[in-house]
Amino acid sequence: MSDKNKPNELYITRIYNAKIPQVWEAWVDPEQVAQWWGPRGFTISTVRKEVRTGGDWLYTMLGPDGVTYPNHTQFLEVDPFRYLVYDHGGFEDKPPMFRVKVSFHDLGDKTEMEMTMIFPTPEAADETRKFIKIAGGDSTWDRLAEFLEKQNSGKEIFVINRSFDADIETLYESWTHPKHIMNWTPPAGLTGEFLSADIRPGGESFYKMSNPDFAMYGKAKYIEMIKPSYLVYIQNFADSNGNTARHPMAPTWPEAMKTSVRFFEEGPQKTRITLQWEVFGVASQEERDTFKSAKSGMTQGWTGSLDKLDEYLKNLA
Repeated sequence: MSDKNKPNELYITRIYNAKIPQVWEAWVDPEQVAQWWGPRGFTISTVRKEVRTGGDWLYTMLGPDGVTYPNHTQFLEVDPFRYLVYDHGGFEDKPPMFRVKVSFHDLGDKTEMEMTMIFPTPEAADETRKFIKIAGGDSTWDRLAEFLEKQNSGKEIFVINRSFDADIETLYESWTHPKHIMNWTPPAGLTGEFLSADIRPGGESFYKMSNPDFAMYGKAKYIEMIKPSYLVYIQNFADSNGNTARHPMAPTWPEAMKTSVRFFEEGPQKTRITLQWEVFGVASQEERDTFKSAKSGMTQGWTGSLDKLDEYLKNLA
């Protein structure tokens, strides 16, 4: 979520691996939207949904804590496969919270979605920005990417996006240079060090993450590196000798994971990453089910690391 436009606006852009008709149907079909709308851990129940100019969408969100959130959307303009304009949050007894403009752009086999949320005041925009971060609201658009991929390939993936106040070259280097990586990747309570690092296409790294009472080891093999826009590596746990091992605390976690990171310029000093995580190689159904069921935990884990990266980049500036 960025503030590309006016102080009272929030702006989002995403690129999906699906053509416009598929993305549009995922938005407008109540059965499809129920499978991705809302932060991770939330579900929705639609009372009615008429996606047309003058129509509305009445639904209830159910949070993981059991709290329900009534929602109402009033569609002001609907141009199928091109754009939507709607007011969100208005009921008979209160005005809408904000207006949303969503447009869909044809990129061939991909679709770019642009969304602008317009608030009455800059203060209201800032409060919503903070709420979205706390509630994990941006994960809605990550869940849409996962849903579309599942439709197209049957593959289960995990997606997370994050924007940083850094230029694209600096952000790419923070993911690919040994002097940076271990400053932000270790989980909370652990420090990291490379035991060996050959970070190039075809190269491998071997690392240790530890505290005084615990140590774990891992390896990463770098598959593709296109500076400053793309990075792919395969990661697995290891023992202290560098031999492939299982997750020290989750024996049914898949043996190998593929991480793909794309870097997008959002301005001279603004860069977004789109990270995709998926099971790599042979894995049992139990392992794939473990991956699928752990997405909320993955969000928390990656968010913690990306928060550390955010702070680290500020200190570099």
